[in-house]
Formats: sequence, structure tokens, C-alpha cells
Amino acid sequence: MEPIIQESGLPEPEATRRAANVTESSRANRGWWDRNADDYQVEHGTFLGDDRFVWGPEGLDEVEAELLGPPESLKGKDILEIGAGTGPAARAGCCRARAPWPSTSPTASLQHALRIGGDVPLVQADAGVLPFKDGSFDLACSAYGALPFVADPVLVLKEVHRVLRPGGRFVFSATHPIRWAFPDEPGPEGLSVAASYFDRTPYVEQDEQGNAVYVEHHRTIGDRVRDIVAGGFRLVDIVEPEWPAWNTQEWGGWSPLRGNLIPGTAIYVCVRD
Repeated sequence: MEPIIQESGLPEPEATRRAANVTESSRANRGWWDRNADDYQVEHGTFLGDDRFVWGPEGLDEVEAELLGPPESLKGKDILEIGAGTGPAARAGCCRARAPWPSTSPTASLQHALRIGGDVPLVQADAGVLPFKDGSFDLACSAYGALPFVADPVLVLKEVHRVLRPGGRFVFSATHPIRWAFPDEPGPEGLSVAASYFDRTPYVEQDEQGNAVYVEHHRTIGDRVRDIVAGGFRLVDIVEPEWPAWNTQEWGGWSPLRGNLIPGTAIYVCVRD
């Protein structure tokens, strides 16, 4: 749960834990990314880079991890990036098509993707209703894209399963579920358990009228495994990146202090049989 980046002149939203359905979550998060993509790029663009694909704040690079497969095995493959933001995976040579943040309206993230460059197709779509034919792709990937922010992750997983060919791999990363039990703080105050790991109530930031402006949904490790199976996939690995010595940055609640003690990211490697 990363603190929201505020627009100048707007009241600080209220952070709470409450229910948020599919429609409210989609509307809130689509609006958040439209409003905050510029600031997000300013704050994190240098770390993410223009031609590398990292799986999370720890900085695990796909070139090193090879979770999609060895680079030579990706040549000629049709690869879909979901919740792509500015599309770093495509520029890193991982993907041939991008489905950015689920949206039915123009997004600032797409504008950054176009500005940075690359000749990979950009597609605006809802991750739960992908505009592709069955079996269109060999692989799919998503780094903190879509799945942490949707109320029905199984719907997204079923759609990814549908557009993958048999044997296709889907790799996605999200906040490690254990982090939900701790305050979202990078310092010592973020090291004491403050909530139940088993509380699935969404984290919601809402305006003065009570309208959600940002939503994240908590799933335990067991929930994620069941969601993946319900989506038609076989789970072959869960990767929990360790915090590397070279990474001295703080990113929301992620930091070297916390990263050396508890995992911050979980990466799920799934196969469509």
C-alpha cells in the first residue's frame, strides 16, 4: 500500500479499510493513474528505467531473473504485458504487445509510453475484458499491474488464460501479502505487526464525499494460489526477491531496513496447460 501522490490544492484523502466492489475499484484506480502518472514517472522513472523490466521495488531485473525464460527463448514470441504503465517490458525486449492499466479512457501512462518510444503496439483495455482472440499470445507478464487493484482477480486470470496458447506462461508480481500486517512505513515504525494478516478488507483512500479515489485489495498467499488455480493456471513457483545491497532507495513502505527483514514483493509464475 503506497501512499497516494497528491495533486496540488486538493484535500488529503481519507485512508480507511472498507468494501469496494469491481466497479468502484476500477473507476477509482483508473482515475488515480490518470491524475498521478506524471508524478509517478518523475518519482520512479529513473529507477524503473526506459529499457529494463524490474519486477518490483527491490530492483529484481528480468534479465537476471529470467522468469519469462532465457532471452533467446523470447525471440519471435507474442508476449502480452498487462497493467504496463509506460511499457518498460516492451522496451526491454520482453514484450510485443502491451495492455496498459485497465482503462476505457485515455491515460497519462500511455502518453509517457509514447513519449519514451518503442514500436510495440499499445492497447487500451480493461484487464478483465481483454480485446484479443483466444490463444493470441505465447507469454504474459505484469509487474504490479492490475491484479493488486482489482476486486475480482480471478476474472483477470481467466482472461489471461483465454488469450494464452497452451503451455503459455503468465508471470505477475504484487505486494507480498505479509506486508499488509505491518504499517506502510519504511522506518522502524513499519516493523511491528499492526493488523491481522487475514483481514481481506480493501485499503481505500476516499474524498470528502466518501468516493473512493484509490483502492488496493489484499489477498493472502493461499488466496493467490486458489485464484491462480481457479483461473485455470498451474502455479510452478513463487519468488520472494531479497533486498540487494546496491539498492539504497526508499519507495513508499519499501526500504533497505524492511527489505532485509521481511519480503516486500511476491512474484507468481504460472503455466497454462
